[in-house]
Amino acid sequence: MKYYVIAGEASGDLHGSNLMKALKTEDTAADFRIWGGDLMEAQGGQLVKHYRDLAFMGFWEVLKNIRTILGNIKLCKQDILTYAPDVLILIDYPGFNLRIAKWAKAQGMKVYYYISPQIWAWHSSRVHGIKASVDRMFVILPFEQDFYARYDYKVDFVGHPLMDVVQDYQAPEGFKASQQLSDKPIIALLPGSRKQEIERLLNVMLSVVPDFPDYQFVIAGAPSQERGFYQQVIQQAPLSAEAGQRVRFVDNQTYALLQHAEAALVTSGTATLETALFEVPQVVCYKGSPLSYYIARQVVNVDYISLVNLIADREIITELIQAECRPERIREELSVLLQGSRRQQLQEDYQKLKTIIGRGGASQKAARLMVQYARATD
Repeated sequence: MKYYVIAGEASGDLHGSNLMKALKTEDTAADFRIWGGDLMEAQGGQLVKHYRDLAFMGFWEVLKNIRTILGNIKLCKQDILTYAPDVLILIDYPGFNLRIAKWAKAQGMKVYYYISPQIWAWHSSRVHGIKASVDRMFVILPFEQDFYARYDYKVDFVGHPLMDVVQDYQAPEGFKASQQLSDKPIIALLPGSRKQEIERLLNVMLSVVPDFPDYQFVIAGAPSQERGFYQQVIQQAPLSAEAGQRVRFVDNQTYALLQHAEAALVTSGTATLETALFEVPQVVCYKGSPLSYYIARQVVNVDYISLVNLIADREIITELIQAECRPERIREELSVLLQGSRRQQLQEDYQKLKTIIGRGGASQKAARLMVQYARATD
């Protein structure tokens, strides 16, 4: 069968690539055309648009780039019609994908959605549009099945695909030496994958480097950004020569970095769950543009911004949001993280978190169901 797969972010590229790999075992004739990234392309997908050209963060940023976004939607529709897929698979990225879903359903296409938009967090009324436009929804968070059931919409809970990725991962031998890292313990910095959030958050993360002279701080470079961009941001940080020597950078090797880290400063999103699954103590740091944050506060109806706390339904990790995301608070929370009692409690909480999200096999389960459903309706 022919599959048209759309992912608009780095995490979607990761999960999309693993889904494509699984689909090829369930359907040996699988053919893919994709909006995604390098990982999905490596699985044999014909890449139309890279996610680095699609990621706009926040309400104001979307508004500024609305002409580009609308142009991408028009291009996508035209390309889908030309390819004429048997199944359209949408991965998260709701602002774009829900528009495509509505249009595709009107064209009579099979529409599957993998990794639900977080409509339980805000604008829950979108569930009615999803029911009308999406033939099958495959969710990865346990509470999402109950959420959709309240609207009489049956979905498939397949487990979280990150469990497979983390369980199977092993850092390359000699990682620290190959990256010219010292013997000092590592504090990982994960400032996100979008330019806006990196510019906004990396400097405030770097501001605490002088306060921890016995540690090296290693930035996790996102595959969607050039190394030179990070260098420009680092140069703007007011660091002494000594502190600057303890700042290092690794490109597209976040998991290897997390396997070696003592603690981490992490933006909200998937990275918080990845860090937890590697059992690294973390502080969540998030700061958006004032307008975007103000609008979000009016419409978001959840108590936390990190996946870790949302899944646990309680505060496991500290979230420093907006005004709280400042050097003195980061310094304070990071100091606590490096102490024994807090680290022990986090390890216990992380083990409970793993039990909640499932034992693994999410990608294969989703692929198997997708192929079964598609063949049953042919």
